[in-house]
Amino acid sequence: MKLTVFNGSPRGEESNTGTLLEHFLNGFVETQGNTYELAYLIRVRERNKFVEMFRQAEQVLLAFPLSNDAMPSIVKEFIESLEPLRKQADNPAIGFIVQSGLPESIHSRYVERYLEKLAVRLRCRYQGTVIRGGVEAIRIPPLLDKKIHKWICQIGKATDFAGVGHLIDTEKLFRTLYELGRTFGRVGEIDKEIVKKLAQPEKFTRFGFWVFKTVVHNLYFNLLLKRNNAFSKKSDRPYLQ
Repeated sequence: MKLTVFNGSPRGEESNTGTLLEHFLNGFVETQGNTYELAYLIRVRERNKFVEMFRQAEQVLLAFPLSNDAMPSIVKEFIESLEPLRKQADNPAIGFIVQSGLPESIHSRYVERYLEKLAVRLRCRYQGTVIRGGVEAIRIPPLLDKKIHKWICQIGKATDFAGVGHLIDTEKLFRTLYELGRTFGRVGEIDKEIVKKLAQPEKFTRFGFWVFKTVVHNLYFNLLLKRNNAFSKKSDRPYLQ
């Protein structure tokens, strides 16, 4: 099987979307004979080439992040550039991976509905949409240098405390993406059970939201501010008149 993959992150190769795709594709090529072609939509000057890649593809996977519940403009522009292909009867099957920093999958359900309609309008067989929230958490472990912070993360991962801990279990996330890719590479379908696992939580409890907010605020944003010597300025309001 040959898979044509479009990475729709504005950050290109150095992105959370790229990290997820890396593990998915490592599993995909485990099946002998499977190959893939990877394109970065941030290279907007190559859009005509990307449209041709889509037209000739056997299977397409479009992956992108959500920012404030919206897809990147480069993804929307790419989708609009596919309009001439709507009348073709032999367009490829298509699946999607949508990731966001927001932890709850409910934030991505509207774009999921849009993508399903998009597949119909392009006359593509819809393979499904993989949703994963809280992906920014994969950047937390490298920041941790204090034992207490590492201990908090270990406890969270081991217990999935308040339904939040699994979001910082990057090893498990990467294994799951690998298994998703491996299964897809074998049968040509996105495994619905794995998709359900990746989508958790659909919505936090109030306590879970408080825990998530507290952990992310203290173990991510504050550490970033301190590393960039900006922590003392976090409450500054330079544009206040």
